[in-house]
Amino acid sequence: MTTRLAWAPFAVLALTQIGIPLTDDDATLEWLSSLVVVAFFLTVLVITVARWGLARASGAASFVVVATFAVEKLGTTTGFPFGEYDYTGALQPTVGGVPVIVPLAWFAMGVTALEVGHHVGSRVVAVVVGALGLTAWDLFLDPQMVEAGYWDWAVDGAYEGIPLTNYGGWLLTGLVVLAVVEVIRPAGPPSPGLRWLYTWWAVMSTIGFLVFFGRPWVGLVGGIGMGAVTALAWMRAR
Repeated sequence: MTTRLAWAPFAVLALTQIGIPLTDDDATLEWLSSLVVVAFFLTVLVITVARWGLARASGAASFVVVATFAVEKLGTTTGFPFGEYDYTGALQPTVGGVPVIVPLAWFAMGVTALEVGHHVGSRVVAVVVGALGLTAWDLFLDPQMVEAGYWDWAVDGAYEGIPLTNYGGWLLTGLVVLAVVEVIRPAGPPSPGLRWLYTWWAVMSTIGFLVFFGRPWVGLVGGIGMGAVTALAWMRAR
């Protein structure tokens, strides 16, 4: 398989992202949000299969999807490791109350962030930078999804109504999950395509919140978070 095949799902991802700020219909936003995640997942999966081989890529995808589903189910049941939250049922379909697209998103951005980490340094550095890059993405994601009504927090947290424990949970989960993915990942250079994909998310999310969503504080904080990881990867890659 060639990485060029990833252009098809990426085109769907890009066009859908552009379309989200242009509609205010809740039903349309729900299926567009799901389509973004599915297209993101397929883009990363195609690139990963092309570079890692089918067995390793499918193994990594299966592990991340199952592991993060378990973490999300644990989180909604016990409040650990993110804090107390619940899915509202707006995102369908669900399994055990957890939207199916959520574990797909963990895989898509997790592997993307891990590959970005490989541009920075050693395998250990890659896992740490990857977990930070994954957590930085949620500086955009959680405020947007909570405002859309996809999940609710039990307490009014310090960052846009989101408790800071959420980001500690993301970092912890990212470190553990990406450490296992790193074991599955074959030796070899990092993916330039996934570095570009992480950059795309950083730029598009920052523009979205600064210009279209009317939440400049989120655009600033998230832009600094993902932007720092992006800049580090590009400087090291050069």
